[in-house]
Amino acid sequence: MAAGSVFVLASFVLSCSAKVQRFPRPGESLAADIVMIEPGGKGLNLAVAARRLGAEVDGLLAVGDDLASAFAAPALAQADLPASMLIRVVGKTGSGVGFTDAHGETCLAVDPGANHALSADHVREAAERIAAAAMVMAQFEIADGPIAEALALARRAGVTTLLNPSPFRPIPDEILATTDILVLNQTEAEALAETVLPGAIDPAEPARFVSELGPAVLARGPRLVVLTLGAAGAVALGHEGAIGQPAFPVDVVDTLGAGDAFAAALGVALARGLGTAEALRQAAAAGAVATRRAGVFDALGCQADLDQLIGLARV
Repeated sequence: MAAGSVFVLASFVLSCSAKVQRFPRPGESLAADIVMIEPGGKGLNLAVAARRLGAEVDGLLAVGDDLASAFAAPALAQADLPASMLIRVVGKTGSGVGFTDAHGETCLAVDPGANHALSADHVREAAERIAAAAMVMAQFEIADGPIAEALALARRAGVTTLLNPSPFRPIPDEILATTDILVLNQTEAEALAETVLPGAIDPAEPARFVSELGPAVLARGPRLVVLTLGAAGAVALGHEGAIGQPAFPVDVVDTLGAGDAFAAALGVALARGLGTAEALRQAAAAGAVATRRAGVFDALGCQADLDQLIGLARV
């Protein structure tokens, strides 16, 4: 693969999302402003976002043998992703349901389905493809086994690794130890603090993250940990110190996928050899661009979108 290329430990989810004025109460039915059904999944989002930014992308994602699986191959083709990423297994394909309210806030639930059938054996079969990448990205809609195997293979090959542990679950020590770049939102940071910094007060508050939680995470293996703060921007902490990045002001339509866009752009920028500050700027711009349209698949931006937003902010 080319310099700056990425390999994504991906996931596929047939996503149904509804735009509503407010979230429904228990037992309540609401009229939706719009309902969208589209190919999704955090791992697919990472791959699509990276490809839209011009990176050469490879990876793995699993689907079942049901009707929903028929959405996967056309989605890869539309996104200019290789068909070789697709692994077919027996069972149901991942699916998810999300709501977006009038303020752009979201809530969602995901059934991983076939994504949990992606195995360490599948990863080992792709060892040469992993070793050829500049960056390996992973997320938590798949099981620990393939993630641990992929990050270990990448580490042995000298390939940089990025993990976005979402949806959050406790991160095994072996995975954290082979993660170079860890990307967390505030909810995930608070959950991680329960294991790496028990008893911490407000661990996701930016100043406390920089002084307490961040150093505790760095001591366990990563060389860079990034905390996303939504409309407040992001902060990155490495062994050289902390870097803050304000959010880019945009008219928010839908925040679904913004975190995936951020993580993908960060990984692509670092894989291209950009410094942390510029990579963080690119990531923040990508996250902002993704909020300007409903849904995720068509909302993820290209490099020109990011450059335009960054350029406007500098005027």
